[in-house]
Amino acid sequence: MTAFADLFKRLSNWGRWGDDDEAGTLNLIDAAAVQRGVACVRSGQRLTLGMPLDDQGPQMGFIKGRINPLRTMIAINEPWNDDVVTMGLQAATHWDALAHMSYDGTLYNGFPSDTVTAHGASRCGIDKAPAVVTRGVLLDVARVHGVDRLQPGAVVSADELDAAADLASVAIEPGDVVLVRTGQIQLFHQGDKMGYPFPSPGLGLGAAEWMYSHDVAAVATDNLTLEAVPCEIETPFIPVHILHLVAMGLLQGQNWDLEALAAACAADGRYTFLLDATPQPFTGGLGSPVNPVVIR
Repeated sequence: MTAFADLFKRLSNWGRWGDDDEAGTLNLIDAAAVQRGVACVRSGQRLTLGMPLDDQGPQMGFIKGRINPLRTMIAINEPWNDDVVTMGLQAATHWDALAHMSYDGTLYNGFPSDTVTAHGASRCGIDKAPAVVTRGVLLDVARVHGVDRLQPGAVVSADELDAAADLASVAIEPGDVVLVRTGQIQLFHQGDKMGYPFPSPGLGLGAAEWMYSHDVAAVATDNLTLEAVPCEIETPFIPVHILHLVAMGLLQGQNWDLEALAAACAADGRYTFLLDATPQPFTGGLGSPVNPVVIR
């Protein structure tokens, strides 16, 4: 067995919530996790973490067919006004569905990869995800290092996540959603659309083990790929995606704008909050745009 295959087996949650489970680690969001999030609300400050949904988004044609939102008017003062949108479900701020990746012919929980067809995902699609409302925790790894943005290609380790949790004075609990700030999205804000995706800091294999050991319900980052690119290993392709989505059943998000949240957390020292980041229920979808709402 290869080292990666062994790691996949050690981090597997297959069967943990039953042989028919398609929600994965979102099962960890129980009443206690929600109440823990509600208890974090003090000032009532509200922040949204989503990118604008327009044709100036981060998709630059690197992945075939994944386009930024294209909005078209179909009625103007008739007397109603209407429009339609064509977009990739992973175009801007989004969640990846568990069916977004397969490994060795399987999806999460051992479902065959051929359950994804031209009609979409009949297993582990984004429509199978329950409400994502729980305590959120910001782990500001860039601030741990005293920088605005991590170095291109930097691999975020388990030790750095521990250091960010220490900085935040928080203990991760089962059912939390963890948001990891690298600062990479600043390049997008500065108009560097080619520098934003590659090379990029992001999570490493050790961070995947950390998420498993802490029973994290979901994880999101402020970059295009979530994991570091270039990846730590060449084979398999995007290994952290495989560990999260296929082995663990861990929902993962990309392109989350964490800059305003990081400033607010640093200002008052509170790095936990109520988070509502429920995906849109696209039947058979392999992902979903989301405008995460933080209430502090």
